[in-house]
Amino acid sequence: MKIKFTFLNLFLVCISFLIINNKFSSNVFAEELLNIELNKEIEKGKFLIGLKQYLGGKNDSFSKRKNIIFVTDEGFLNLISSNGIKHKSKQIKITWVDEPIKNPQLLERIVFGPFASYESAKKQSKKLNEKGFETTVAYPKNWEVWIPFQEELPEFESENKIFRKIKNIQITPFLKNEYSFIKLKGPIHIYSDEKIKINDVNFGKSFYLIQDSYGTWTLVQKIEFDDYLEGVLPHEIGPSSPLEALKAQAVIARTWGIFNSDRFNMDKYHLCVSTQCQVYKPPKIKNKYVQKAIKSTSNLILTYRNQPINAFYHGSNGGLSATAGESWQIQNYSYLKSIIDGSKSLKNIFKLPIASESDLNNFLGFNKEKFYGSNHSLFRWNKKISSLQIKENLVKNKLININDNVLELNSIERGASGRVTKLEIQTNKVNKSIILIKDDIRRVLSFIPSNLFTINKLNDDLWLLRGGGFGHGVGLSQSGAIEMAKLGFSYEEILNHYYRDTKLKKIKILSQ
Repeated sequence: MKIKFTFLNLFLVCISFLIINNKFSSNVFAEELLNIELNKEIEKGKFLIGLKQYLGGKNDSFSKRKNIIFVTDEGFLNLISSNGIKHKSKQIKITWVDEPIKNPQLLERIVFGPFASYESAKKQSKKLNEKGFETTVAYPKNWEVWIPFQEELPEFESENKIFRKIKNIQITPFLKNEYSFIKLKGPIHIYSDEKIKINDVNFGKSFYLIQDSYGTWTLVQKIEFDDYLEGVLPHEIGPSSPLEALKAQAVIARTWGIFNSDRFNMDKYHLCVSTQCQVYKPPKIKNKYVQKAIKSTSNLILTYRNQPINAFYHGSNGGLSATAGESWQIQNYSYLKSIIDGSKSLKNIFKLPIASESDLNNFLGFNKEKFYGSNHSLFRWNKKISSLQIKENLVKNKLININDNVLELNSIERGASGRVTKLEIQTNKVNKSIILIKDDIRRVLSFIPSNLFTINKLNDDLWLLRGGGFGHGVGLSQSGAIEMAKLGFSYEEILNHYYRDTKLKKIKILSQ
């Protein structure tokens, strides 16, 4: 009897310890989830990527009938919710439920925007900060800047609107299976030692569900730098690009990601997966050249004065790169200059800045084979646009009324590279002209491939735009880098060509 009693006591003590210890570890982990430190993750060599945004809301195109299903072929899935719920199984199903709020809230704020880019939104945010306003850069659909609503607000230089909404519904995640329906609280961590399929798509091994600032949720992947780049390079520069061009892309994609890792601070992750960040898709098939480019440049970034640079890049610059200040409403960076992108002989033929329409026409008409990246499909382009097309885009962006008509289209300011930095659109309304500035030109007139163009009026309702390039034109031209690699340039030489006075530096990863 004494021996049995001793074993029973020991067994009960062990069970009690496991229960207490399990509860303790759950609470500790829940606390860690609530305090995700984005900078610490970067120091560990990891990005938090917003794979799918706006989950559970009207713009949710990923959840199937309000459900997300996580599955692994081998091993088990683990779920830990910030309210202490722990779950382990082969399949995890999460469903979104619109729960009524007992005490509805009035949401009020002043909204500036939309902005065509994060860069322009950040510039507006800085201006408001300097005037003493607390700001938030948000991305509910387009880039916006928010400040708290106040009864008495001064007049602002930039256009703004008052946002008011009564929040009476809360989108809530529930763990659902045949035995239970359990309420969860974000952030929610889902992970496995094996690859996880989410709604039948292979993604990775570690994920979070995090509530965003708009009441919806984001599926966030925690991923190491080099694994992230395997999903970026094939969709940004293409897996069949020459090895030295792939290496250059690996360095700048890593650098750009680190420099811009604060874009979604308000929603507790670093980057998105669209062209507003870098295009990322989980690789279905491993590409040995992409892997070699990433491995041979592992942890290398471009720096200026010992700091990561803002490593902008784009598809094609049309033979002429732009400065940052002429593409966005931001400061110029000394390492991003306007250059003739081609053989040295071109520098004797064309002098910068190219300020006039006639000089730019001469440039666009020159033998394109002399430039790097001339094989790009939009290296040179011509577009006929009608007053009706322009009007439709202006109406869509709420810049004119449906009864207004477009009369004239004029470039009234150009940057050092000849790109249009101010575009005037005259209407039939007395003293009513629309001025589009820098990146807003392509945001509003979305059919224009780049701002490097001249305007030729064909008749009262039709213009011919003659242009070159695809994208903003700042930093590395991907088509230019590909051609330089084919001509025998190393990735270091390619980077030095597009980012002047910068240095390659190996970053230290805390986890290594």
